Order: sequence, then C-alpha cells, then structure tokens
Amino acid sequence: MPSWQGKSKGTTLGYSIFVAVIRKFGVLPAYFLLRLVAFYYFLFSRNSSKIIYDFYRDKLQFARLKSLLKLYRNYYIFGQTLIDKISVMAVTENKFTFNFDGEHILREITAQQKGGMLLSAHIGNWEIAGFLLKRLNTKINIVIFDGEHQKIKQYLDSVTGGHTANFIIIRNDLSHIYEIAAALKNNELVCMHADRFMEGNKTLTTDFLGQPAKFPLGPFLLAAQFKVPVSFVFAMKETNLHYHFFASQIKQYSTQLKDEFIRSMLADFAIEMEQKVKAYPEQWFNYYDFWQ
Repeated sequence: MPSWQGKSKGTTLGYSIFVAVIRKFGVLPAYFLLRLVAFYYFLFSRNSSKIIYDFYRDKLQFARLKSLLKLYRNYYIFGQTLIDKISVMAVTENKFTFNFDGEHILREITAQQKGGMLLSAHIGNWEIAGFLLKRLNTKINIVIFDGEHQKIKQYLDSVTGGHTANFIIIRNDLSHIYEIAAALKNNELVCMHADRFMEGNKTLTTDFLGQPAKFPLGPFLLAAQFKVPVSFVFAMKETNLHYHFFASQIKQYSTQLKDEFIRSMLADFAIEMEQKVKAYPEQWFNYYDFWQ
C-alpha cells in the first residue's frame, strides 16, 4: 500500500492557531475558520480529492455535483474531528453531548475479566471514542502507527496535558505484541484500527462495497490468538456538538479453527464498516485507493 505511509498532515503552526481560537472563542468560531482550510484542501489536494470523489461516484453511485459537495464536506468534517479532539482534551469545559449505544456490552466485556479487543476503522472520530471509554473505569490501550510528526505530537501533548489513554506503538521489532499480551492479561481493553496496513504487512481480502479489498491480518489474528471478547466500535459525528457511539454485540465464533475464526470475524467487521460508511459517507477519512 505505497500510497498510505501512516502519517498525518498538518503543521504545528496550524494546530496552534486552532488551539488559540478554541480557547479564546470556542469551538464554533474555530469551525468557521476551518471552512477556509477545508476549501484549500478541496481545491489543491488533487491526489486525495480524486480518491474521495471516485469513491462517491463509483462505489456509492452519487451524482457528480453531490460527489463534489460530499468531497468538500469530507475535508470539513475531518477538520471538525481534529478540532473536537483538541477541544475535549485541552479545554476544561466543553459542550459536546453523546449517545452511547452498547455501553452495557463493553461493561460486560470488562466484567468477564479476560481483557477485550475493540476494533474500529478510520470512520468518525476515534479520539472522541477514546474519551468516552474513560467512563468504563478500566485501562484503555490504543494501538497506533507512530505516524504523526514528532513536533506536532509534542505540541499536542503540551496543550492537552498528555495522552488520555495508554498508546501502544506498532514497531518493526514486534515488541508491541508483548505489550498487547500484557494488557489483555491484566484485563485491559485494547483498541485497534482494523482497516489499514503498511506496505509489507500481511493482509486478508474480503468483499467491501462490492469489490475485494485488503485488510490487515494483525488485529484479527491477535483476537483469535488470545481468545478474548471482541466488539466493533465507532464514534460518529451527528451534529456540530453531538456524537453517537456504537459498540457491536460481543463477537463469538463456534469454530475452533483459527483461520475460519479470523475470516468470519473479518467478514463481520467489513459488514459493520460498510454499514457505517453508507450511513455516514462524509466521515470515512480514507485518502488512498482502498481497493488497490
């Protein structure tokens, strides 16, 4: 997957401007400023714009004008999710409201004393989801590629007071596997994206939006290896200041064969992911050719 390198865009100056606006004036004025930034990306980010536009036209069968409007909205809402992340973590008082569908499911997972895995995708706002999961009163571990530029990461840590969850960094030496194993053994939750991979990683293929697509093997293999409860989770933005959190029923598979277990889980995950993409098409923040 050469077109995705595990890195995020943006500059320290850009983040600092938005932090200043949020702290002085609030989230909504920051959204107003964001309209200009989103329009810039809409006009000049040709590679990512083509990918998102083709997704709306070819996969979701939207008309040309609707696809263009959705493209702009995609950039705009993506920017909103970044602003929301900063606001929730860096501002002591915020006005966000939430629906939490499936909280009892996640509490059931923690009650089993086996640890648990929460699989998600680059849909909606995972940082907000991590904030919401604090109410479960259990340790949360988020597995990530260390793709954010170090200066940006240091700046965000300085304004948010550090991370609100324990981050497990995916490393070439596979040391993250031991960290994940230790977390699960301690009855902690491990959260992973299950829709992207770096070039050279092992993958599985399943149908997604009518075409075969590759998914990373790792998250599904870990769930099968450690035999822990699994739920698929998503946090979707529904209005400017309101989010809807979804957690699926605990996934259990009767087969004892690891390969069948993994493929069944992947198929179920792809179905849940497809449902969310269709329901919230502006919130799939995928800027490379997913079906490559």
